[in-house]
Amino acid sequence: MELKHCLPVWEELTFEQQQRLSDTVARRQIPRGTAIHRGSLDCTGLLVVEAGQLRAYILSEEGREITIYRLLEGDVCLFSASCMMRDIQFDVSIEAEKDTWVWVIPPDVYQELMEVSAPVANYTNALMSGRFSEVMWLMEQIMWKSFDKRLADFLLKESALEGAAALTITHEKIANHLGSAREVVTRMLRYFQGEGLVKLSRGCVELTDPKGLEQLIQE
Repeated sequence: MELKHCLPVWEELTFEQQQRLSDTVARRQIPRGTAIHRGSLDCTGLLVVEAGQLRAYILSEEGREITIYRLLEGDVCLFSASCMMRDIQFDVSIEAEKDTWVWVIPPDVYQELMEVSAPVANYTNALMSGRFSEVMWLMEQIMWKSFDKRLADFLLKESALEGAAALTITHEKIANHLGSAREVVTRMLRYFQGEGLVKLSRGCVELTDPKGLEQLIQE
């Protein structure tokens, strides 16, 4: 798939701007488990996902992770080029959850486009606003929603994302997504299993009562 099919504002660019992007963009394959961007230490560039799945997360001083959003086919990651936004200090790390192909637009090239193209500037502002809304929603969930509901919500969304009831995922990985401790996740999953909501096995969580998990979230 070409970049023009992945970048929403492509058709609003001039021919010269399209050519500039085509000449400078790089297509990369990222194997599953690879870290592609590590906070403000990197300025990878604008990432446009062609295929696969990336995970964007923040890391606490204690080393605890929490997922803030996923990037799927056609999604664009702006925080990986945060160096071009001088006033934003937002350390986001990005890793590949699946084997992934991305287009990488150099930050200086995208910065040039933002300065001369109103459609690109508007798109960037909308993208940034959307991402910050996702972060704020996440903070609200952490502050006001009980952990059992957050875990149930995560399991249901993960099941929908994978298209399967049986999730190949460790308790530690779930903890990383939710910004919690593995022991807390294990205790809650065992409680869910006792209630007949899930079935646990090594490296796997099977959703046996999705409707029950939905009801738990709504209580």
